[in-house]
Amino acid sequence: MTAETTTHGEPGATESDAQDVDPQNAEQNVAVEADSPIVESDATESYAGAADADAADADDEEADDGDRLFEEGEIAGDYLEQLLDVLDFDGDIDLDVDGDRAIVSIDGGDDLAKLVGRNGEILDALQELTRLAVQQVTGDRSRLMLDIARWRADRRERLARIGTDVAERVRDNGGREAMDPMTPFERKIVHDAVAAVDGVMSESEGVEPKRRVVVIKIE
Repeated sequence: MTAETTTHGEPGATESDAQDVDPQNAEQNVAVEADSPIVESDATESYAGAADADAADADDEEADDGDRLFEEGEIAGDYLEQLLDVLDFDGDIDLDVDGDRAIVSIDGGDDLAKLVGRNGEILDALQELTRLAVQQVTGDRSRLMLDIARWRADRRERLARIGTDVAERVRDNGGREAMDPMTPFERKIVHDAVAAVDGVMSESEGVEPKRRVVVIKIE
C-alpha cells in the first residue's frame, strides 16, 4: 500500500509536492526578494552622492577662480601703488571682480586724467604693463581691466546709450547704420545694447583697427 500511494502521487503537482519544497531554499528566495529594494536604494543614493560631488566640485572651481582673480587684483594694486608713488600721483585703488576679470580702479586724484591720455591710449598702455606685472608673479596671462578716473566706466555708459539710440533709430527708420571703429571691448558694449532692442540686430565688419559695429533692421 505504501508503494502504491507513492506511485499515485507522481503524475501531477499535489499537496505533497508543495510540502517537499526545501525550507532553506525558500528562506534564500525570501531573502533575495527582501534585498532587492535595498540594492535599488543603494543605487539611488550612489547617483545622488555623485550629483552632490559634482556640485561640490563646481563650487570649488568657482571659488578657486574667484580666489585667483582676487589675487590678480592684489598684485596689480601693489604694482600700481608703487607706480603712483614714483610718479608722485595721488589716488585711491579699488579692487573688484566682474565675471572672469579682475577689475582695478584708480580714483580720487586731481591729475589722474594725465594717466588716461587721448582716447585712453596711456590707460591702455598702463593696463598692459599691469597685466605683465601680474603675469610675472602668477605665471599666467592676465585679463584684468584697469580703469582710471572712471574713464572706462563713463565710456561704457556713453557707448551703451549710443548703441541704444542707433538701434532705436534703425528700428524706426529701417535700413542699416554703421558706427565708428571701436575696440573689441567697446564693440561688445554696443552689441549688448543693441540686443536689448527688439526688431534690430548688430554685427561687426571690417579689419582691426577699423572694425566697426553695423546695426541692421530685422525684416
